[in-house]
Amino acid sequence: MVIRDRLERGDILYDLDLMPGARNAVTTCLGLKRGERLTMVTDVATAEIAASLLTVARQIGAIVECFVLEEEGKRPLDRCPPRILGAAIESDAIICCIQPQEGEIRSRGELIDLVERQRIRYAHMVWITPTIMRQAMRADYQAVDRLSNWVLDRVRGAERVVVRSPAGTDIEATFRRDHLWIKTSGLISPMYWSNLPGGEVWSVPDDVKGVFVVDGTIGDYLCRKYREISATPLVLEIEDGVLRAAHCKNAALQREFFDYCHAETNSDRVGEFAFGTNIAIAQMIGNLLQDEKIPGVHIAFGNPLPSLTGATWACATHIDAISRSTDVWANGTQIMGNGHYLTEAETPLSTAG
Repeated sequence: MVIRDRLERGDILYDLDLMPGARNAVTTCLGLKRGERLTMVTDVATAEIAASLLTVARQIGAIVECFVLEEEGKRPLDRCPPRILGAAIESDAIICCIQPQEGEIRSRGELIDLVERQRIRYAHMVWITPTIMRQAMRADYQAVDRLSNWVLDRVRGAERVVVRSPAGTDIEATFRRDHLWIKTSGLISPMYWSNLPGGEVWSVPDDVKGVFVVDGTIGDYLCRKYREISATPLVLEIEDGVLRAAHCKNAALQREFFDYCHAETNSDRVGEFAFGTNIAIAQMIGNLLQDEKIPGVHIAFGNPLPSLTGATWACATHIDAISRSTDVWANGTQIMGNGHYLTEAETPLSTAG
């Protein structure tokens, strides 16, 4: 219990430069109040960031309880430790602030299932780093929310979205009206938990067809292994909403991504179609948690989060993929050019880097 005890005593040192992002996370995004109960889930590698977040929570007057994954069981954890679930169900808010390991996506899913059932405010800070705390976590989240609403107004109700890029992305996605578009702008409510940093508008597509060129970052544990992949783009052929083929000069990346997308039923199905909306991000850093929020387009194969989107299928796996400098049309109207969101006056709101 060494790290947990030190976190609860507040004697883990951290860089004071983390504090602006920590205040944003706890006060602006999570909206934590005096007297509320906060459960912090962290690990040894992320303890410094957790300590900065806990400092803010204590300054507010929240009641905090900490858990360190390595002190709850041998990693990788294939199930969420019972003590964490027991504390979480009694919480007003939860932060999961960790560096994940291969094989742990199901255990995180158990925590998220509880969050959604109990309508608990939840900040999902998986893959968080000091760099992200100093960049995207310092965003003006009211401005990110305004841009997210602007995007939401243009895609909600759209039956057809077309995406193209200079690298060769050329896909068409169609959407059903009974599938919801979700805004996770970083302002967390009991209705919608959010990754932090936030800045995303997304839904589950009914169908996707064409070629999607991943020249940004890929997700889950492959992100740490391959980082930013613009030097060896991954070319994905998609038909009937399903990954049919993957091509890449990096044979290992091609094989691992394709195998990931065939781990179980629906792992190869496009379960997310998303727009990044965090205007504090200037360029990709090879970390999906931040990179997927950069203004632009990404898709994911696997879990469509049916409890949020209304999707009629499910999957335990989920892996994201980002295409750079995209042009986007929603029902024939262009809303993005070369990675720039366009206002009515066609003035760029942000760049995709």
